[in-house]
Amino acid sequence: MPLDLASKLDTRIRIERKLVTRDPQYGTEQVTWGQFACVWAEVKDILPSKAERLADSIQIGRRPARIRIRYLAGLAADMRIIIHNRIHQIISGPATLGRREAMEIIVEEHSSVGAAP
Repeated sequence: MPLDLASKLDTRIRIERKLVTRDPQYGTEQVTWGQFACVWAEVKDILPSKAERLADSIQIGRRPARIRIRYLAGLAADMRIIIHNRIHQIISGPATLGRREAMEIIVEEHSSVGAAP
């Protein structure tokens, strides 16, 4: 790994994967999230750092960010990232950088607030 990237990995993130189990009695699927990895990352907001839109009287805020980590085998787009107890969905990637030196993913934190009448 290039020395300059290693020095920028200053934020601890948790990567979680979806775990689907079937209830044996009712046959319904139950979705939970389990830890896949906990790694150091470089997290940078993508400018403009905050975008908002109005959908059916609900303000939806999006905060996209770019995350770089050391190469991690098994990382997939259907996982999610937890940064400082905030949930982020992977919207792009993961892309492998160099010769499996690092990976880059684009994530978004979603928040919704009801609009005042």
